Amino acid sequence: MKAIQTILLIAACSLALPTYAQDTSKRYYTDIPGVKANVLIKTSKAWNGNMLPAYGEGQPEITIVRYEFAPGASIPMHMHPVINAGVLLKGELTVLTKSGETITLKAGEPLVELFKEWHYGANNGTETAEFIVVYAGTVGTPLVVREH
Repeated sequence: MKAIQTILLIAACSLALPTYAQDTSKRYYTDIPGVKANVLIKTSKAWNGNMLPAYGEGQPEITIVRYEFAPGASIPMHMHPVINAGVLLKGELTVLTKSGETITLKAGEPLVELFKEWHYGANNGTETAEFIVVYAGTVGTPLVVREH
C-alpha cells in the first residue's frame, strides 16, 4: 500500500500551493470565496484509541458505501481487515466491541472504525440511520469479515 501513501502525499501536496507551504489551513481551500471546508476528523487512531496499522502491500482500492439502518436494525459481530472511516449523515448508530467498549454516533459525527477488532453496530434510535463509509484497502481484501 505504499502506492496509497504516495497518492495521499501527492494529493496533500497538490492542495498546498508553494505560497501556502507554511499555512496548513490553506490545504483545505478555506481561502476561496463560497467554499467552506470543515475537517471532521484527522487522526492515526480508531475510535477506541488504538493506533491504525501501517498500510500493507498491494494495489490500492478505495470503496465508498452508503449504509441505511432502519430503526432497530443491527449488523452481526464482524471485523474490518482494511482501514475505514465514515460520517453518520442522519439518525443515531451505536457500535459495541466484544470487550464492552461502546460509542454512539449522532448525525454529523465522524468515526474512524476499528481495525481487525470484533464489533457490531445497532440503530437504537427512532429514525433510519444513514452512514457513509470510505474503505482504504487493497484489491482482493474483503471489507468486512463476519464472525462465525
